[in-house]
Amino acid sequence: MSPATSGTPLRRRSAIRNAAAAALAAGMLLVTTACTGSGTTAQGQGAATAFQLTDKTPAPAGDVDSFTWSIYAEPTTLDYAHAYDFPPNQILANVCESLLRWNPDLTTSPNLATSYTNPTPTTWVYQIRPGVRFHDGTTLTADDVVASLRRNLDPQTASVWANPFRNVKSVDRTGPLEVTVTLTQPDSTFNKYLAAGPGTVESAATLATSGNDYGNPQTGVNCTGPFSFGSWTSGQSLTLERFGDYWNPALKARSGRVKFVFLNDATTRVNAFQSGEVDGGWMVPADAYAALRDTAAGTLYFGRNTTVADEVVSNLKGPLGDPRVRRALLMAIDREGILKAGVGGVGEVAHSLVTDNLWNDAPAATREAIQRDLPRYPYDPAKAKALAAEAGVNGQKVVIATSPLDSQTTIITQAVAQAATAIGLKPQIDSVSAEKYSTLFTDPAAREGVDLFLTFWNTSIADPLDMYGVLRSDAFSNYGRWSDPAFDAAVDRAVAAHDPAEHTAANAEAQRIALRELPWLPLYTQPVSVFLGKRITGVQPSIAYLYYPWAAEIGASG
Repeated sequence: MSPATSGTPLRRRSAIRNAAAAALAAGMLLVTTACTGSGTTAQGQGAATAFQLTDKTPAPAGDVDSFTWSIYAEPTTLDYAHAYDFPPNQILANVCESLLRWNPDLTTSPNLATSYTNPTPTTWVYQIRPGVRFHDGTTLTADDVVASLRRNLDPQTASVWANPFRNVKSVDRTGPLEVTVTLTQPDSTFNKYLAAGPGTVESAATLATSGNDYGNPQTGVNCTGPFSFGSWTSGQSLTLERFGDYWNPALKARSGRVKFVFLNDATTRVNAFQSGEVDGGWMVPADAYAALRDTAAGTLYFGRNTTVADEVVSNLKGPLGDPRVRRALLMAIDREGILKAGVGGVGEVAHSLVTDNLWNDAPAATREAIQRDLPRYPYDPAKAKALAAEAGVNGQKVVIATSPLDSQTTIITQAVAQAATAIGLKPQIDSVSAEKYSTLFTDPAAREGVDLFLTFWNTSIADPLDMYGVLRSDAFSNYGRWSDPAFDAAVDRAVAAHDPAEHTAANAEAQRIALRELPWLPLYTQPVSVFLGKRITGVQPSIAYLYYPWAAEIGASG
């Protein structure tokens, strides 16, 4: 999963502060105490601040007629097969549902499938929940599930979820409410993915009728979630309506309507929070943390995340094709400085492409060994310059794509550009709209001529393989087309291994290779952020908001 992101220059830590300007500097000074909320479970220590994670905000005192939610960019589509970014997914999570559900605590549970079995290593059988209705009133059947899953196998669909289906041989109706998926080989992650976008179920009739127009502003979608598609005014907003016949009483919507407002400008979003023009939003601009912690307009919360900020190396034919240059560039980036200036210290430098909580199923001793084995790239501009010179760097141009979402993204991109200059490269920053930036993740043509671009990449399942699998040679999201046979072999072993110890060992080997070769450059991790205005409460802050119906739990505050 990947959002648009951008940056501002940085030379050393003091220089970052200067680049951030007065408003950001004030924010850095003020963000010095913990953000609190009900259900606090964990605390992280950043260089400039402490922060706490909140499992659940206070329970609603009642229902609310409607609430308004800010979103940093308008979705390009609501077609689940093409939804691979924060704007469409946070909307679809409340409208469409998957066979399984990814919960805010990062566990999975039954959803549109009441149960499943794995009778052979290459067979998964799903029992479909009876009595579920689509928003048009028709009843869910196995045929709808088959049609929905098969779209990810059809090359004409060009699904962004093709990689999780790469080992799928067939998807068949084996009963009125039973679907059987047959694999070409064992796959330890396939079933896990059905709690996220790959498991989305849409009406087969709607898919057939809409054709290529499915998911656009005129046709919308027709799913089974707690909200139905209402209206979409291009360039302005998208509205969802409470679905009265929703099957799950525990997640019946507390609000009659949700209006998503497209606010591309970060300052506009923050002002809308403070004025009450909008009631909330995910992905709060980091330079507004201090102001939003202290405002009477609402509360800022932090939640569990699986996201790492990375620079994607999207062109291996230029100077970054040499891994020594990639290592040099990472060593020249002052990541501690970025954390201080860009996110007020709310986060940690990343030494891996995945967050530590994805290894929670492994024994403690194994997790410690995995951390010890990580290649480290401490900030050392002099050593980085020498390594780049050894690799033949001598003024070659590198293009860094970015989008002016907020000061955090600006600081990061400029920091990477400064690091590139420090090792002898000639960086060129290309700034594009948020909508155009999103196409970097879905359209290879959009990446032509781009050497680097920033992503906040979260996993869609609680497994490191979800990250390392996207770097396999043939993976859709291997944006730079990096290829390493030993890495592919480690990923393949992890995919085939259902035994937890074997699975962890193969994942760890893939991680070692990826961090040695650096097809992506890990920068830092930070928690999920969400702002709730004083009218509303009930959300569970977690990266699972991309697939969990978070808006259904929001109601009136006391």
